[in-house]
Amino acid sequence: MISPDALPPSLEAGSVIRLLAPGELLFRQGDRAAAIYKVESGRLRLIRCTVDDHLVILHTARRGEFFAEASLFAEAYHCDAVAAVQSRVRVYQKAMVMDALRTEPALAEAFMARLAHQLQEIRARMELRNIRSARERVLRYLRLRVHNRSIAVEGQLQDIAAEIGITREALYRTLAALEAEGCLTRMGTAILLKKI
Repeated sequence: MISPDALPPSLEAGSVIRLLAPGELLFRQGDRAAAIYKVESGRLRLIRCTVDDHLVILHTARRGEFFAEASLFAEAYHCDAVAAVQSRVRVYQKAMVMDALRTEPALAEAFMARLAHQLQEIRARMELRNIRSARERVLRYLRLRVHNRSIAVEGQLQDIAAEIGITREALYRTLAALEAEGCLTRMGTAILLKKI
């Protein structure tokens, strides 16, 4: 991830804040790619609509995360960015970021590291969607997201279902079965894995 500390002061000074209400669009697929963004609070979903009008959540950007970095090298955004909840987003204009990348080697290196990390995440999600068993797919997802045997669930469980490509009902049934088997415990907005 690009560290906020790595951003040159001129880039921070040239950024602006956007406040978004739940469901509000930040940008739409096909809009001119003009900036990259960082979530300061809230969550934004990057969504693409398939040819049969099915919405696919490509990624959920959370607090502290940059997103739409690929837009630096594209003419238009390739998806919609929609606020999942009330959100505060910092906007970095494309031209300013490109100038900073050309003149700040440490920033360029951090940017490349972030893109490499994103590529690893995409490959892991592709692998995840190829798992046929809902049980194994859910377990694999939880293992990828685990931190100290716990996963904080931000938003609704249906968001996880959409992210891993199963129905909401299949996710609920699978979580209930895994809890009955003693593999996990659900506690409010957290899931504790008992068996990793």
